[in-house]
Amino acid sequence: MPATPHVEKHFTASETVRDVVIGMADGLTVPFALAAGLSAAVTTTDVIVTAGLAEVVAGAIAMGLGGYLAARSDAEHYAAEERREHDEIDRLRGREIEEVAEIFRGYGLEGQALTTVVEAIAADRRRWVDFMMRFELGLERPDPKRAPVSAVTIGGSYVIGGLIPLVPYILVHDIAPAMRISVVATGVALLIFGAIKGHFTGVNKIKSALQTALVGGLAAGAAFWLAHLFG
Repeated sequence: MPATPHVEKHFTASETVRDVVIGMADGLTVPFALAAGLSAAVTTTDVIVTAGLAEVVAGAIAMGLGGYLAARSDAEHYAAEERREHDEIDRLRGREIEEVAEIFRGYGLEGQALTTVVEAIAADRRRWVDFMMRFELGLERPDPKRAPVSAVTIGGSYVIGGLIPLVPYILVHDIAPAMRISVVATGVALLIFGAIKGHFTGVNKIKSALQTALVGGLAAGAAFWLAHLFG
């Protein structure tokens, strides 16, 4: 009887998901809190829409730029550490070989097997440096296109998330019903987003959905309460 092939499914787009989570989470929460707060302090939806759209644009640019700079910093850090490893191989070859051996000893290799593996690693400079970057420093080579992609992903996710609580104020010109629709729409969006985030990150979907909705609700509630208090 033929054996059933073993197929492993691993999620490999963690950086993209992280960017979407960062952008969407803030996009849903910050404009929602702003709109809720203004709803207690102004009498026309025009003010809320104008302030909300301005915040969405500014927030998307700021978040996208932050993602771009973070990705660039990761790439620059990797390049600096890579140069350091090349230099140490040139100046401290014996010590670097011993570090390779120590890493493999941690996996239980000893004797001739250890010697063979260490010699194979040290025989190829490029492979040696890559090995040290990954197993000594715990660094993976960053994608050179990562910075602009991260900026667009975070910024775009922020815009999509930020428009959800604002659309009711654009379509409905009475603040009270617009706010109720915004609360329901954003609450549903937070629950769905939290569940999707839980699916990709391996966290319980219901728990992730409730946590995400709770954070957004607390932020909006605090903004509304403060605006009502001082208004």
